[in-house]
Amino acid sequence: MKGLRKTVRGLPWRRVIDYPRRGRVGLRRWLPSWKLLLGTFGSALGGLAALFAVVYVTVDIPNENELAAQEASIYYWADGSQMVSVGAVNRQNVTLDKVPDSVEHAVIAAENATFYSDSGVSLQGIGRAVVNMMSGEDTQGGSTITQQYVKNTYLSQDQTVTRKAKEFIISLKVSNQKSKRDILRGYLNTSWFGRSSNGIQAAAHAYYGIDAERLNPSQGALLAALLKGSEQYDPSLSKANHQRAVARWKWILDRQVSLGMMSKQERARYTKFPEPRALAKPTSQAGQIGYLVDVANKFIQSSTGLTDKDLARGGYRIHTTFDKKLTQRLEKAVTDVRQQAIDPKKRSADTFVEFGAASVRPKDGAIVALYGGADATRHFSNNADTGAVPAGSTFKPFVLAASLQQQSDAWAGETLPEDDQRDTEALREALMSAQSPPFVQAGQRIGLERIRDLVTAAGLREESLAQLEPTFPLGTSAPSAIRMASAYTTFTNGGLHADPYAVSRMTVDGKPVEGFDRKNPERVLDAGVAQRMTGILQGLGWRVLGAPEGAAAGRPVAAGVSEPGDRMKSAWFVGSPSGAAFPADEVPAPRATASPSPGADGGFGKGLASGDEPTTAITMFRNKPGAPQLLPMNGVGGPDTGLGTTLPPRVWTAYQEAS
Repeated sequence: MKGLRKTVRGLPWRRVIDYPRRGRVGLRRWLPSWKLLLGTFGSALGGLAALFAVVYVTVDIPNENELAAQEASIYYWADGSQMVSVGAVNRQNVTLDKVPDSVEHAVIAAENATFYSDSGVSLQGIGRAVVNMMSGEDTQGGSTITQQYVKNTYLSQDQTVTRKAKEFIISLKVSNQKSKRDILRGYLNTSWFGRSSNGIQAAAHAYYGIDAERLNPSQGALLAALLKGSEQYDPSLSKANHQRAVARWKWILDRQVSLGMMSKQERARYTKFPEPRALAKPTSQAGQIGYLVDVANKFIQSSTGLTDKDLARGGYRIHTTFDKKLTQRLEKAVTDVRQQAIDPKKRSADTFVEFGAASVRPKDGAIVALYGGADATRHFSNNADTGAVPAGSTFKPFVLAASLQQQSDAWAGETLPEDDQRDTEALREALMSAQSPPFVQAGQRIGLERIRDLVTAAGLREESLAQLEPTFPLGTSAPSAIRMASAYTTFTNGGLHADPYAVSRMTVDGKPVEGFDRKNPERVLDAGVAQRMTGILQGLGWRVLGAPEGAAAGRPVAAGVSEPGDRMKSAWFVGSPSGAAFPADEVPAPRATASPSPGADGGFGKGLASGDEPTTAITMFRNKPGAPQLLPMNGVGGPDTGLGTTLPPRVWTAYQEAS
């Protein structure tokens, strides 16, 4: 037997790897020796080196000119017809002699201070990115200018381990084969600065209306700040963006001083923030198109995680929910009422008047039309999606709905005061007669938290809500027209609410982009409560519009409206052609399950089932560009408009009657 152990098929037998260890017992037998550990580590290191060598040889630098062949993105109307083609890439290459040294210094100071001395890659940055990818965290940051140039020019924006590995290899090759000046030139010509601009030349025109060679050090520092993300640092987008941009602009200038790129004396010259020019849309996005694209892109970003930079690379086919005819009719309605009632030459109060509007389909939340302003190329701010206009009395129906829901819950066993029924009826009367004190009292009785929970469940964004103070039930919150229309669909959809959406599907290279699966509508109110609210709002709509004749004969109308007594700086009207099929003062049975019946056929809703007829929110306000606060509505449209509150209902009526 001993002889057999020493030979295998006639050959001497030796243990190459001494594991488990001979001559050891217990735990020590299973602890590897330092020789084994060193050998294993050496073998692994050698294997990695061999793998790296193979990959380095086999991975080629792609053709840089492929960037010029990128396709535009196409947006489609709901019926499948083409709305607009956006792109392709807005880029104008320039040589480094056309870029001031101060701009180069600002970029290097902001993004990669060791650019001229490093190997083109940051092992620490890549390691951190890989760890973050594995844990599902943000992978941005830590890349060298060379790596960013490679990603911009040769690779996709996918955040995957495979893409990171390619980025590492190609960055090493580029660093070995190209000069630092060539890499910097390529980086400045391919980087994303926001405002549809790829490269420093396009960015100089987008933000300052000049060629890159005319940028001063202060302007260059702001453009360098945008490389961190224009969505967060374009100062024109929001107050928070402006604060971030100013802070980073200062830091970049100070950073250049600390790196010896700028003297303290020169730094002292730049104390005033270089405000960029106003945002502008390309002429292809004139009229309402720019606003539609804006809302579609915001929905895409929230659903898929794609950024403006990703979308700017082009090649997408985006199918929206927007109805071309309804959008045109809504625009015409606003334009007609404006021409009839608003005259800045005659009344100073009519200056800076803005309208915004949105139509949302109740059954699924599709945004079918919107009005964002007179022209997206001249007025970039999207009035249909702004969150700066107080809702006023159009918020009050949700207070009444919360009271009715609380009463309905009481029928199911919750204990309420004996006079709750009387309080609810008082609220209904107060809504019809435009009184405010009962709603302040209702807020105390119901609880402001309960009202807040109801409106957020109905679709209002929490960040648009005012503080929970006694005036909260009076409409101090500032939801967008899109969100207000969406919230009102809860009433006409039997208490169910579907989140608003603007894109039904999207493809790239013929493959679907994930993230557009729709959730089923969720119950916010009991069906009986929603039905009663629809009846009450129908009565309110008739009162406001002088109906039934004035509301397009025979068609029920559910509406919410601002009142002159609001003393707000806005006017609203929210309406739906789907009214209730019962008198406004009729009280439905508790826990009813029937949804509101469809409204009678009129021009607008003819042939549409209940839930197909859109709910539309229309807002009007005065906003002087650059002013922090809205202007008062006193005198808008003349003395007979009730602080302008009669104008949004006129827009709604014109919208319904348009053909």
